[in-house]
Parts: sequence; C-alpha cells; structure tokens
Amino acid sequence: MAARRTYTRPMTGWWKRDPFFIRYMAREATAIFVYLYAIVLVAGLSALANGQESFEAWLAMLRSPLGIAFQLVCLAVFAYHTWSWFVIMPKTMPPVVVAGKRVSGGTLTGAGVAAAVLATLVIVALAGLKP
Repeated sequence: MAARRTYTRPMTGWWKRDPFFIRYMAREATAIFVYLYAIVLVAGLSALANGQESFEAWLAMLRSPLGIAFQLVCLAVFAYHTWSWFVIMPKTMPPVVVAGKRVSGGTLTGAGVAAAVLATLVIVALAGLKP
C-alpha cells in the first residue's frame, strides 16, 4: 500500500479571499510608510546635528513637490491607520462600563478618533507658533 501524502492547503493569495483580510493587510502595509517617514525624521535630526546649512537643505527637500507629495500620501496612510485601529479597539479591549451601562463600540471608536483629531490639531497649532 502506498504512503498517504499530507494535505497542504495552498497559501498563495490567502488574504485576497476575504474582505476582512484585505483590510488587515492594508492596515499592516501602513507600517512601511511609518518606517519611511521615521527615516525622513531621523535624516532631519542628522541634518540638524550637521549645522544650519544641512538642516536648510533638508527643509528644502521637504518643501519640494516630491517631498510635499510624499507627506500627503503619508498623511492619508496614517489617517487610515489611525481610523482602522480605533475601529478594532472595541473588539480587543475589555468592556467599558459607565454608570452601570456598557459603552458601545461605536462610541469608543468615535471617542478615539475624536481624541486623535484633537491631538493632531493641538500639535499643528503648537508647531505653527513662532518663538
């Protein structure tokens, strides 16, 4: 009698079969842009350490059309990343009870997104202040 072969499920394109997994992979792909923007910020710190001329060149790179386009893409990707994490937050945390009633997932998501928007506006306002 011939030996039986073990069944191996094909893994190619597994994430394309279910909308949940497509959203999951999109959320995970945002990490690439977080990494790239972190490199840009570290380059800025390095330029700052190398003197005013180097820092001005870094700022000029950020103000170039390509730099602005990159930052706008990152903004959109980071907004999606933030929204997607607040959407899954109610599913991953213990129930929140206020005044004896369980807070709905939509309320938690809305509060998280509102807090993120408020924090962003505060940071933008503070960054716009001239010393």
